Amino acid sequence: MDWHDSEDSSERTFSLTEANELIPTLHLHLTRIRHARRTLEVIQDDIHRASLRAEYGGGSRYGVLYLQALEQVSRNLQALEETGVLLKDVETGLCDFPHRYEGRIVYLCWKLGEDEVAWWHEIHAGFQGRQSITRLG
Repeated sequence: MDWHDSEDSSERTFSLTEANELIPTLHLHLTRIRHARRTLEVIQDDIHRASLRAEYGGGSRYGVLYLQALEQVSRNLQALEETGVLLKDVETGLCDFPHRYEGRIVYLCWKLGEDEVAWWHEIHAGFQGRQSITRLG
């Protein structure tokens, strides 16, 4: 791993090997987030009704589950942030890895379900500008 400082950022940069080595960790955290989000979706109506009754002492049988799911999302998002990987979309598990290439930063690009990092794009190109990693030097 490489940490660099420039006028506009101090992002961690990743080699392709480092990015690929992080995939199991990313997969674990993203899967946990997805599971917790599904839980929240299933119980959201009951939680909403409970919040409308809160001033009258209303509650929900799902209160503990709701708090646990929120904590699971928060904890795993924080763990992802600590890796230095940029989570671009929780739903698809889209992640970018800042990578130094020819004196500039580009993003190695991966999303949940892909076996390895096989794509990259310029910082401002986004997902639509993904190119095969074989074209990267």
